[in-house]
Amino acid sequence: MSDRDDGQATVELALATPLLCVLLLGIVQLTVVVRDQLRVIDLARVAARAASVAADPSAAAAGVAGRDPPHGLRMATELDDRTVTVTVSAVTVTDVPLIGALLPDVTLTARSTMPLEPP
Repeated sequence: MSDRDDGQATVELALATPLLCVLLLGIVQLTVVVRDQLRVIDLARVAARAASVAADPSAAAAGVAGRDPPHGLRMATELDDRTVTVTVSAVTVTDVPLIGALLPDVTLTARSTMPLEPP
């Protein structure tokens, strides 16, 4: 190795480190969005189940949101002769440093249908 090659690895690392950081932060933001999507799906399923066995399906579905509802939570309950459908939407805030400023907030939606059961 010649004297001209000294420090080459350091320069390459210095050039690659910001790209690796942005990639890792992007993975963290994606993980947050997927976690929130799973939460919205579960909330829709639990709300539909509560609505399917309640005398007042809309109130039962709304009561499932709990003490810590997702940001921008909206629930809609639709009844038909034999089923109840609950649609849940929420906004996940993209607030991971660097990446959050580049991406808009994401609206997540889930829908679940259950058969009506006598209360």
